[in-house]
Amino acid sequence: NNMSSTGIAVGLNRGFPVTKRVMGARPSNNKARISKRTKMVRDLVSEVVGMNPYERRLLDMLKTGGAGAEKRMYKFAKRRLGTHRRALKKRDQVKEAYGKIRARAAVTH
Repeated sequence: NNMSSTGIAVGLNRGFPVTKRVMGARPSNNKARISKRTKMVRDLVSEVVGMNPYERRLLDMLKTGGAGAEKRMYKFAKRRLGTHRRALKKRDQVKEAYGKIRARAAVTH
């Protein structure tokens, strides 16, 4: 709530007018942030090792396509990974990988 309190007991901005304390950033805000080194290592490992079996299935769903391919990919990824956000991220990651594969194939032909 960015509007200040009015000092009135009722209403939208009710309550005693006080000065807001500026809070420092919490460590939990840095949790999902990824360092350059970690990103580089993960990219290298994925390049060397390839995809997990479930990621290959996602790729296959994308290749076969159809009307609801993206939704099916999302639902499958969500079942495997557990959360909405992780599923969306994984779906985008697989789509990006598929784009790279297709670009590589286009260059060779």
